[in-house]
Amino acid sequence: MADSVEVTAKKIRKLQVQGARNVAIAAVKALQTQAQQTKAKTKQQLIAELKVAQTLLAAARETEPLMRNAMYYIITQTQNAETTKIEALKETVVGSADNFLKDLDASRERIAEIGAKRIRDSSVVFTHCHSSTVTRLLAKAKEQGKNFKVTCTETRPAFQGRITAKELVDLGIETTFIVDSAARTFISEVDIVIVGADAITSEGNVVNKIGTGGLAVLAREARKPFYVVSELLKFDPETLGGECEKIEQRNPAEVWAEAPKKLTVRNPAFDVTQNRYIHGFICEEGIIAPQTVMEVTRKRFPWLF
Repeated sequence: MADSVEVTAKKIRKLQVQGARNVAIAAVKALQTQAQQTKAKTKQQLIAELKVAQTLLAAARETEPLMRNAMYYIITQTQNAETTKIEALKETVVGSADNFLKDLDASRERIAEIGAKRIRDSSVVFTHCHSSTVTRLLAKAKEQGKNFKVTCTETRPAFQGRITAKELVDLGIETTFIVDSAARTFISEVDIVIVGADAITSEGNVVNKIGTGGLAVLAREARKPFYVVSELLKFDPETLGGECEKIEQRNPAEVWAEAPKKLTVRNPAFDVTQNRYIHGFICEEGIIAPQTVMEVTRKRFPWLF
Protein backbone atom coordinates (compact mmCIF):
# COMPACT_ATOMS: atom_id res chain seq x y z
CA MET A 1 0.00 0.00 0.00
CA ALA A 2 1.15 3.54 -0.67
CA ASP A 3 2.37 5.88 2.07
CA SER A 4 -0.06 7.82 4.22
CA VAL A 5 -0.87 11.43 3.43
CA GLU A 6 1.39 12.70 6.24
CA VAL A 7 4.38 10.56 5.15
CA THR A 8 3.88 11.48 1.49
CA ALA A 9 3.71 15.20 2.26
CA LYS A 10 6.93 14.94 4.26
CA LYS A 11 8.71 13.12 1.42
CA ILE A 12 7.54 15.71 -1.11
CA ARG A 13 8.65 18.57 1.12
CA LYS A 14 12.10 17.03 1.65
CA LEU A 15 12.56 16.31 -2.09
CA GLN A 16 12.55 12.57 -1.47
CA VAL A 17 9.93 12.60 -4.21
CA GLN A 18 11.07 14.79 -7.12
CA GLY A 19 9.58 15.87 -10.42
CA ALA A 20 6.06 17.20 -11.01
CA ARG A 21 4.82 13.89 -12.39
CA ASN A 22 6.22 11.81 -9.53
CA VAL A 23 4.86 14.27 -6.97
CA ALA A 24 1.38 14.01 -8.51
CA ILE A 25 1.53 10.21 -8.58
CA ALA A 26 2.58 10.08 -4.92
CA ALA A 27 -0.27 12.42 -3.92
CA VAL A 28 -2.83 10.39 -5.88
CA LYS A 29 -1.71 7.16 -4.22
CA ALA A 30 -1.84 8.86 -0.81
CA LEU A 31 -5.48 9.82 -1.43
CA GLN A 32 -6.21 6.21 -2.37
CA THR A 33 -4.66 5.07 0.91
CA GLN A 34 -6.65 7.68 2.82
CA ALA A 35 -9.89 6.41 1.30
CA GLN A 36 -9.03 2.77 1.92
CA GLN A 37 -8.21 3.44 5.59
CA THR A 38 -10.98 5.93 6.30
CA LYS A 39 -13.18 5.65 9.36
CA ALA A 40 -15.70 8.08 7.89
CA LYS A 41 -19.32 7.08 8.31
CA THR A 42 -20.88 9.53 5.85
CA LYS A 43 -20.11 10.98 2.44
CA GLN A 44 -19.70 14.41 4.01
CA GLN A 45 -17.09 13.08 6.44
CA LEU A 46 -15.16 11.32 3.68
CA ILE A 47 -15.09 14.42 1.49
CA ALA A 48 -13.93 16.48 4.48
CA GLU A 49 -11.11 13.97 5.09
CA LEU A 50 -10.02 14.11 1.46
CA LYS A 51 -10.01 17.91 1.49
CA VAL A 52 -7.82 17.99 4.60
CA ALA A 53 -5.44 15.61 2.82
CA GLN A 54 -5.59 17.82 -0.28
CA THR A 55 -4.60 20.90 1.74
CA LEU A 56 -1.72 19.11 3.47
CA LEU A 57 -0.29 17.68 0.25
CA ALA A 58 -0.69 20.93 -1.71
CA ALA A 59 1.21 22.80 1.01
CA ALA A 60 4.17 20.42 0.70
CA ARG A 61 5.16 22.04 -2.61
CA GLU A 62 3.48 25.22 -3.83
CA THR A 63 4.48 25.06 -7.49
CA GLU A 64 2.81 21.78 -8.46
CA PRO A 65 -0.47 22.29 -10.34
CA LEU A 66 -0.38 18.74 -11.74
CA MET A 67 -0.66 17.43 -8.18
CA ARG A 68 -3.40 19.93 -7.35
CA ASN A 69 -5.32 19.13 -10.53
CA ALA A 70 -5.06 15.40 -9.85
CA MET A 71 -6.48 15.77 -6.34
CA TYR A 72 -9.21 18.13 -7.57
CA TYR A 73 -10.27 15.54 -10.17
CA ILE A 74 -10.48 12.70 -7.66
CA ILE A 75 -12.38 14.73 -5.05
CA THR A 76 -14.77 16.17 -7.65
CA GLN A 77 -15.53 12.69 -8.99
CA THR A 78 -16.28 11.55 -5.45
CA GLN A 79 -18.46 14.56 -4.68
CA ASN A 80 -20.43 14.05 -7.89
CA ALA A 81 -20.98 10.34 -7.29
CA GLU A 82 -24.70 9.64 -6.84
CA THR A 83 -24.14 7.08 -4.10
CA THR A 84 -23.81 7.93 -0.39
CA LYS A 85 -22.57 4.50 0.65
CA ILE A 86 -19.06 4.63 2.08
CA GLU A 87 -17.79 1.45 0.44
CA ALA A 88 -18.98 2.61 -2.97
CA LEU A 89 -17.44 6.05 -2.41
CA LYS A 90 -14.12 4.46 -1.43
CA GLU A 91 -14.24 2.56 -4.70
CA THR A 92 -14.93 5.85 -6.51
CA VAL A 93 -11.79 7.42 -5.00
CA VAL A 94 -9.62 4.41 -5.84
CA GLY A 95 -11.10 4.03 -9.33
CA SER A 96 -10.81 7.75 -10.16
CA ALA A 97 -7.21 7.72 -9.00
CA ASP A 98 -6.42 4.64 -11.11
CA ASN A 99 -8.03 6.24 -14.16
CA PHE A 100 -6.05 9.44 -13.65
CA LEU A 101 -2.77 7.55 -13.39
CA LYS A 102 -3.61 5.45 -16.44
CA ASP A 103 -4.37 8.59 -18.47
CA LEU A 104 -1.13 10.17 -17.23
CA ASP A 105 0.87 7.19 -18.49
CA ALA A 106 -0.91 7.30 -21.84
CA SER A 107 -0.22 11.03 -22.12
CA ARG A 108 3.49 10.53 -21.54
CA GLU A 109 3.68 7.87 -24.24
CA ARG A 110 1.78 10.08 -26.67
CA ILE A 111 4.07 13.03 -25.91
CA ALA A 112 7.15 10.86 -26.37
CA GLU A 113 5.90 9.70 -29.78
CA ILE A 114 5.26 13.27 -30.91
CA GLY A 115 8.42 14.75 -29.48
CA ALA A 116 10.73 12.02 -30.78
CA LYS A 117 9.93 13.23 -34.29
CA ARG A 118 11.77 16.47 -33.46
CA ILE A 119 15.01 14.57 -32.75
CA ARG A 120 17.17 14.21 -35.86
CA ASP A 121 20.07 11.89 -36.60
CA SER A 122 23.43 13.37 -35.56
CA SER A 123 21.73 16.17 -33.61
CA VAL A 124 22.68 17.47 -30.17
CA VAL A 125 19.91 18.01 -27.62
CA PHE A 126 20.25 20.36 -24.63
CA THR A 127 18.18 19.76 -21.50
CA HIS A 128 18.02 21.15 -17.97
CA CYS A 129 17.12 19.55 -14.64
CA HIS A 130 15.20 16.25 -14.65
CA SER A 131 11.93 15.46 -16.37
CA SER A 132 10.70 11.87 -16.66
CA THR A 133 8.70 12.93 -19.73
CA VAL A 134 11.79 14.39 -21.43
CA THR A 135 13.73 11.21 -20.63
CA ARG A 136 10.92 9.10 -22.11
CA LEU A 137 10.94 11.25 -25.26
CA LEU A 138 14.69 10.78 -25.68
CA ALA A 139 14.36 7.06 -24.99
CA LYS A 140 11.70 6.84 -27.71
CA ALA A 141 14.00 8.57 -30.19
CA LYS A 142 16.75 6.11 -29.26
CA GLU A 143 14.35 3.17 -29.76
CA GLN A 144 13.65 4.49 -33.25
CA GLY A 145 17.32 4.03 -34.07
CA LYS A 146 18.24 7.69 -34.09
CA ASN A 147 21.84 8.57 -33.30
CA PHE A 148 22.05 11.77 -31.25
CA LYS A 149 23.85 13.31 -28.28
CA VAL A 150 22.59 15.13 -25.21
CA THR A 151 24.13 17.92 -23.16
CA CYS A 152 22.62 18.34 -19.69
CA THR A 153 23.23 20.61 -16.73
CA GLU A 154 24.02 19.54 -13.17
CA THR A 155 21.14 21.75 -11.95
CA ARG A 156 22.25 23.31 -8.69
CA PRO A 157 21.59 23.29 -5.83
CA ALA A 158 19.94 19.85 -5.61
CA PHE A 159 21.74 18.37 -8.65
CA GLN A 160 18.66 16.88 -10.33
CA GLY A 161 20.63 16.95 -13.58
CA ARG A 162 22.64 14.02 -12.28
CA ILE A 163 19.47 11.93 -12.36
CA THR A 164 19.00 12.87 -16.02
CA ALA A 165 22.64 12.10 -16.86
CA LYS A 166 22.52 8.66 -15.23
CA GLU A 167 19.26 7.76 -16.96
CA LEU A 168 20.57 8.83 -20.37
CA VAL A 169 23.83 6.92 -19.97
CA ASP A 170 21.84 3.83 -18.94
CA LEU A 171 19.85 4.24 -22.17
CA GLY A 172 23.07 4.21 -24.17
CA ILE A 173 22.78 7.87 -25.17
CA GLU A 174 26.07 9.77 -25.47
CA THR A 175 25.76 12.46 -22.80
CA THR A 176 27.83 15.48 -21.81
CA PHE A 177 27.39 16.87 -18.30
CA ILE A 178 28.10 20.56 -17.58
CA VAL A 179 27.74 23.03 -14.73
CA ASP A 180 24.76 25.37 -15.04
CA SER A 181 26.92 28.44 -15.60
CA ALA A 182 28.52 26.84 -18.68
CA ALA A 183 25.21 26.83 -20.59
CA ARG A 184 26.13 29.83 -22.75
CA THR A 185 29.44 28.21 -23.69
CA PHE A 186 27.77 25.07 -24.99
CA ILE A 187 24.47 26.40 -26.40
CA SER A 188 26.05 27.13 -29.80
CA GLU A 189 26.95 23.44 -30.17
CA VAL A 190 23.40 22.11 -29.83
CA ASP A 191 20.55 21.84 -32.31
CA ILE A 192 17.52 21.90 -30.04
CA VAL A 193 16.65 22.66 -26.41
CA ILE A 194 14.03 20.50 -24.70
CA VAL A 195 12.91 21.04 -21.10
CA GLY A 196 10.06 19.91 -18.87
CA ALA A 197 7.61 22.03 -16.90
CA ASP A 198 6.23 22.23 -13.40
CA ALA A 199 3.46 24.67 -14.25
CA ILE A 200 1.87 26.32 -17.29
CA THR A 201 0.05 29.63 -16.94
CA SER A 202 -2.97 30.96 -18.80
CA GLU A 203 -0.64 33.15 -20.88
CA GLY A 204 1.39 30.17 -22.01
CA ASN A 205 4.34 30.99 -19.79
CA VAL A 206 6.18 28.12 -18.11
CA VAL A 207 7.37 27.68 -14.56
CA ASN A 208 10.24 25.22 -14.36
CA LYS A 209 13.42 24.58 -12.38
CA ILE A 210 15.48 27.69 -11.70
CA GLY A 211 17.75 28.40 -14.65
CA THR A 212 15.22 27.45 -17.32
CA GLY A 213 14.30 31.06 -18.06
CA GLY A 214 17.92 32.04 -18.57
CA LEU A 215 18.46 29.02 -20.81
CA ALA A 216 15.50 30.11 -22.96
CA VAL A 217 17.09 33.55 -23.40
CA LEU A 218 20.39 31.91 -24.38
CA ALA A 219 18.59 29.70 -26.89
CA ARG A 220 16.96 32.77 -28.48
CA GLU A 221 20.34 34.50 -28.67
CA ALA A 222 21.90 31.42 -30.29
CA ARG A 223 18.87 30.91 -32.58
CA LYS A 224 18.15 27.43 -31.23
CA PRO A 225 14.54 26.16 -30.98
CA PHE A 226 13.35 25.92 -27.38
CA TYR A 227 10.61 23.36 -26.69
CA VAL A 228 8.68 22.63 -23.50
CA VAL A 229 7.60 19.02 -23.02
CA SER A 230 4.57 18.77 -20.76
CA GLU A 231 1.22 17.21 -20.05
CA LEU A 232 -1.54 19.79 -20.39
CA LEU A 233 -2.66 18.95 -16.86
CA LYS A 234 0.22 21.07 -15.61
CA PHE A 235 -1.92 24.04 -16.60
CA ASP A 236 -2.74 26.11 -13.52
CA PRO A 237 -6.38 27.28 -13.62
CA GLU A 238 -5.68 29.73 -10.78
CA THR A 239 -3.77 31.90 -13.26
CA LEU A 240 -7.00 32.46 -15.21
CA GLY A 241 -8.11 34.98 -12.60
CA GLY A 242 -4.90 36.96 -12.71
CA GLU A 243 -3.06 35.04 -9.99
CA CYS A 244 0.66 34.54 -10.56
CA GLU A 245 2.04 31.04 -10.16
CA LYS A 246 3.69 30.83 -6.74
CA ILE A 247 7.45 30.28 -6.80
CA GLU A 248 8.59 27.99 -4.02
CA GLN A 249 11.38 29.41 -1.85
CA ARG A 250 13.47 26.58 -0.46
CA ASN A 251 15.84 26.26 2.48
CA PRO A 252 19.01 28.37 1.98
CA ALA A 253 21.03 25.48 3.46
CA GLU A 254 20.53 23.65 0.15
CA VAL A 255 22.74 26.32 -1.44
CA TRP A 256 25.31 26.70 1.34
CA ALA A 257 24.91 24.63 4.48
CA GLU A 258 27.66 26.46 6.38
CA ALA A 259 27.17 29.98 5.07
CA PRO A 260 28.61 32.87 7.10
CA LYS A 261 26.28 34.40 9.64
CA LYS A 262 24.48 37.55 8.49
CA LEU A 263 24.81 36.41 4.85
CA THR A 264 21.51 36.36 2.98
CA VAL A 265 21.15 33.25 0.82
CA ARG A 266 18.11 33.00 -1.43
CA ASN A 267 16.98 29.75 -2.99
CA PRO A 268 14.00 29.97 -5.37
CA ALA A 269 13.23 26.53 -6.77
CA PHE A 270 11.72 27.78 -10.04
CA ASP A 271 11.67 30.65 -12.51
CA VAL A 272 9.31 31.78 -15.26
CA THR A 273 10.01 31.39 -18.98
CA GLN A 274 7.99 33.88 -20.99
CA ASN A 275 5.95 32.50 -23.90
CA ARG A 276 7.88 34.58 -26.45
CA TYR A 277 10.95 32.40 -25.89
CA ILE A 278 9.07 29.12 -26.37
CA HIS A 279 9.11 27.62 -29.86
CA GLY A 280 6.30 25.24 -28.96
CA PHE A 281 4.72 22.98 -26.37
CA ILE A 282 5.11 19.26 -27.04
CA CYS A 283 1.98 17.88 -25.41
CA GLU A 284 -0.57 15.09 -25.86
CA GLU A 285 -2.45 17.22 -28.40
CA GLY A 286 0.64 17.66 -30.60
CA ILE A 287 3.05 20.56 -30.87
CA ILE A 288 1.16 23.74 -30.10
CA ALA A 289 1.97 27.44 -29.83
CA PRO A 290 2.20 28.79 -26.27
CA GLN A 291 -0.56 31.31 -26.99
CA THR A 292 -3.03 28.46 -27.66
CA VAL A 293 -2.33 26.40 -24.55
CA MET A 294 -5.36 27.59 -22.59
CA GLU A 295 -7.75 26.94 -25.48
CA VAL A 296 -6.33 23.47 -26.13
CA THR A 297 -6.40 22.58 -22.43
CA ARG A 298 -9.99 23.74 -22.06
CA LYS A 299 -11.03 21.55 -24.98
CA ARG A 300 -9.31 18.45 -23.62
CA PHE A 301 -9.98 18.90 -19.90
CA PRO A 302 -13.17 21.00 -19.51
CA TRP A 303 -13.56 19.85 -15.87
CA LEU A 304 -10.43 21.84 -15.02
CA PHE A 305 -12.27 25.09 -15.73
